[in-house]
Formats: sequence, C-alpha cells, structure tokens
Amino acid sequence: MIPRLHARAHSPREPLAEALGRPLSPNEGLTEYTVVAHWPGLDYYTPDDEQRTWTSVEWAQHLEDPYLEHPFAASPDDDRHAILHLDVRLHPNDRELTGPEWSETAHRFARAAGIEVPGAAEHGWRWIAVQGQPGRLDLIANLIHLDGTWRTPPADILRRLADEARRIEQDLNLIPVRTGTTQWSAARTVPTASAQLAGVLTQLADEQAGPLATVRGLVEHTAYRIARQPGAAGTDTAHRLELIARRLHAIQQDLDATAAHLAQPRAAAAPAAARRTAHRSP
Repeated sequence: MIPRLHARAHSPREPLAEALGRPLSPNEGLTEYTVVAHWPGLDYYTPDDEQRTWTSVEWAQHLEDPYLEHPFAASPDDDRHAILHLDVRLHPNDRELTGPEWSETAHRFARAAGIEVPGAAEHGWRWIAVQGQPGRLDLIANLIHLDGTWRTPPADILRRLADEARRIEQDLNLIPVRTGTTQWSAARTVPTASAQLAGVLTQLADEQAGPLATVRGLVEHTAYRIARQPGAAGTDTAHRLELIARRLHAIQQDLDATAAHLAQPRAAAAPAAARRTAHRSP
C-alpha cells in the first residue's frame, strides 16, 4: 500500500475526476460504494442519508463551499490552494477490500493527515474518500475549517501517511511494501512562470470562488436591497451598482481569456542567425 500526496489545488474538480477516472457529471449519482467515507459532520449537515444520492458535480460543489463561506481565508503563504488530495494504491496482487475496509482505511488516513479529529464529529474540515478505480482510494479535503481558519497539514505528513500505511497493511493482511522500495511520494510538478501567472489570473476570474466573484455578488446584493427602498434616488443608485457589477463580470471574462492565452504553449523562437539571414538574396 503506497500513499501519494499531490500538490495542493484550488479546485476539487480535477482531483475528483482523476479519482473517478472520468469527467464529472451533473447526472451520475455516486453511491456509498463509490464515496466510501466522508467527514463525520456531513451527517449533521444533511440528515437522512440525503448525500448518498449526490452527483459528482454536487460533491465537488460541497467541497468548494468553504471558499464561498469564507472568501478571505488563506494559507500562511497567502494563497487559496486549499484542496488537499492524496491517493492510496494497493499492491497489484492484493485482495479486493470490502466497502467497510475501504471506509476504515479512509478514516485512518484522514486522521493521519490531520484533517479528522476524533471527538469533533460536527466540526472540522470537509473531506470525502472515493473508491472509483480498482485497488485505489482517493481522499480529497478542503483545508478551510468550518470556522474559517486554515488547517495547515502536519510538517511530517508524508511520514505519518507512510507509517499508517504500514499499520493498515498489517491489520488487513495486505502485501507489505518491500524494504528499499519507495514508500511514499509527493506528486509535484514545477510549472512555468507563464503557467503560474495564468493560475493567478484564473483564481481571480473564478466564477464560483474568486475574489472578484465575491465582490460582484456583494454589489449585486446591495443593488437589489437598495432597489427595494422607496424613492427615485434608490432606483438610480441601484442602476449604477448594476452597471458596476456588469463591468466586474467583463473584467472576469477578460482575465479568464488572458489566463487561457498565457497557458497556451508558445512556439520556439527562431535562432538569431536564421533571423539575420532570412531576407538575404541567394
């Protein structure tokens, strides 16, 4: 059993699609056989097992909600990449685990990662565990606490995950990782400068959780409240606020287009010598 920690992300949608091995769908309901575990507070959040019928898009939105509820929460590095994603893979020759075994494994890794605290069922951090592919479990969490604070994973999280994997192997009679092989890894890529800047612009333009979306929503809400006040002055002010909201939306679209342009790979520049001789006569 090998746990792998991915680089933190800004949205749970790509990690969830990777966990399922297919794109997210607004129509496909994920049962308890796919979402095998979740943060205990969800039982207080949606009683009567309502969450068992959620689609993959709705699960992603559920994990995104802390961004909307706490628009100013940020990490100690002042970023908003709050989505933690780890996957666990069994040895190819391991037996098939049962649903309860996958659920137990998910909760144990959630505690090892520091995102589930025993005895705090109705509080904590939103997370789900997905068993969408053979021999693989994915845990996806939002590090923004329900009270708006940011949860920083333990500094030794990789070691904790590896140690827990060894204990689970022993408890469930799984094939242990051989001495000398890689016991854990961090899937980290080094983006280019353009890709990093594109990521910043994408966050600003995000229609769901971006800061401009929050500002636009507040402006639209204020316009609605003012429009209900009696008098022509209130109507004029509400109209001005609506125009401001439209300009903010246009800015979001411009930022999104600019981010897409930055993210596109650029053709290699021609060598200097070739450029100097391009217009010479034969």
